[in-house]
Amino acid sequence: MAIRGVQLKIQGLTHRYSSRSAVTFNRVDLEARPGDALAIIGRSGCGKSTLLHIVAGLLRPTEGTVHLDGTLVEGPSPRWVMMFQAPHLFPWMKVAQNVGVGLRFGRWSKNEIRERVAEALRLVELQDFAESNVQDLSGGQQQRVALARSLVMEPELLLLDEPFSALDAFTRTSLQHDVRSIAKRLGINLVIVTHDIDEAVLMADRAVIMAGSPGNIVHELDVDLPDPRERQDPAVQALRARLMATFQDAANFKPRASDAGAGNESASKTESLSNIH
Repeated sequence: MAIRGVQLKIQGLTHRYSSRSAVTFNRVDLEARPGDALAIIGRSGCGKSTLLHIVAGLLRPTEGTVHLDGTLVEGPSPRWVMMFQAPHLFPWMKVAQNVGVGLRFGRWSKNEIRERVAEALRLVELQDFAESNVQDLSGGQQQRVALARSLVMEPELLLLDEPFSALDAFTRTSLQHDVRSIAKRLGINLVIVTHDIDEAVLMADRAVIMAGSPGNIVHELDVDLPDPRERQDPAVQALRARLMATFQDAANFKPRASDAGAGNESASKTESLSNIH
């Protein structure tokens, strides 16, 4: 697959669900380079999932813009694909049919669909299950089908809204490793929304912590570790402890009254995690 990453640029993003509702987050600025894996961490209610939905074009911001390689995001696109907590597969279809459904809607030829579905299934190690019914698969395998369905579209950006949270620990760790590995191999961007500190350390190149009401980005931390990353590695454990401490500190963040209209630049803090072990 000829896939490349994308330059993500978020400027002055503000959101509220209605004119009478509270501001979800206020004047968020964020950038990511092509091929970056970015984790957005925060407690429930800080606006991280809403931010992801706006990046995906599923919601419109109240103010501000999202650009991918200079293209304004105004709606969904096959260039950026989102995975949700549930795989949302078609239970009456086989694995290969589920993976290729987007291509069929796009009126690709049968030969092209067959080739691209086979390649996507190899990437997620499900090539032996192509003709299986999705209802016969485990939860982890179903999420791999959803991942293959996303990758078959050859996106530049893969958005993950806590898609592994309902899985057992072993399956979750396996998928975290494999998704990062695939993204790095293909050179695509990842944006991961999570409240799981381990997930951020294992999958991201940079962790962004959101906190407050309205939500603000209060910390940005580089996660500079070699691959493959193993949970029991002392360097990984040291980074996990540092990120947890930062996350707990962010939980006490209280935006100043002036921040509600002036943006989040003064509240942001960037620090490197590459030399703490």
